Amino acid sequence: MKDTVGMILCGGFGKRLRPVTETVPKPLVELKEDYTILDKQIFDFKSAGVNKVILLTGFLGEKIEERYGNEYMGVTIEYVKEEKPLGTLNAIRLGMEHMDDNTQCVIRNGDVVADLSIKKMIEDGEKSPFDFTIFVTQMTSPYGIVELSGDKIVLFKEKPLLDYYINGGIYFSKGKLDFGSYKTGDIEKTIFPELAKDKKLGYYKENGLFWMAVDTSKELQQVQNEYKNREDKPWGYEKVLIYTDKYLTKELFIKEGYQTSFHYHPNKDETMYIVSGKGYIEFEDKKEYFGAKDTVRIEPQTPHTIVAIENTVLHEVSTPDLDDTIRIKDFYDSQTPSGKR
Repeated sequence: MKDTVGMILCGGFGKRLRPVTETVPKPLVELKEDYTILDKQIFDFKSAGVNKVILLTGFLGEKIEERYGNEYMGVTIEYVKEEKPLGTLNAIRLGMEHMDDNTQCVIRNGDVVADLSIKKMIEDGEKSPFDFTIFVTQMTSPYGIVELSGDKIVLFKEKPLLDYYINGGIYFSKGKLDFGSYKTGDIEKTIFPELAKDKKLGYYKENGLFWMAVDTSKELQQVQNEYKNREDKPWGYEKVLIYTDKYLTKELFIKEGYQTSFHYHPNKDETMYIVSGKGYIEFEDKKEYFGAKDTVRIEPQTPHTIVAIENTVLHEVSTPDLDDTIRIKDFYDSQTPSGKR
């Protein structure tokens, strides 16, 4: 099996996010206090078992090097700096020249915040007949739409998902690309159309996950709102929705093929409402399978782990014991980007 490296495009000017990006490179824009876009992206690579990441830097690249150095959370960090901005194609070409020959890679745009499973994208990409795979995501209308019938409006829909897919800014390559005669420009406008025309370009998609390209102040505000009460985990994320002196509601997103720690709650009595996906809760002596719209109660002092067979979203309603968790076994490095365990 080939080694897999991560590669992140970090060299853009972020012009549409100014004045924020006049002194801060876009990948270092914070999702919440002391947690940047790049923190999450490297953490996602780590959680997928990718232990080396190449940062393709340019504008304000020295600030990125100051933050990450040669290692971040056990991930080896290397840098390839583009001295003159010549487009994403040139940056990726320089990055691939830095790779070993017997290596595959996952390439990410440095402004994309997404909850997809890098591990599954790699696994599917390795099995694909195509040497290069693009993550695609369903397009959300930037506006509310209306449905017409005859001479009247019959329905309003607020920013619905459309029947179109867009390039999600994350790619898997089985090896080094043949760039042909291209030296500069954006890879999306040069190599990709040619690969598609020659039927050599595959795609990877996942349903029901958060995705946002942070290009404008409005998009930055949206993603920061997403992260107000959210903490990323190796298996997905945990987000506090409601916290009162009477009850607590959390949202958990668990990626396909991942699971939470094996743990119990000394005091917390919780009920799981499965919003979407399927999987099972494994107890010490049994497994209880669930699907969308199912309900599972877990009493205090009951060791368990939640395993996702598909991408799963669930709402956990419980007594108001926010930090009432005793871990028996962690299946991943339990350190989070903020250093908490």
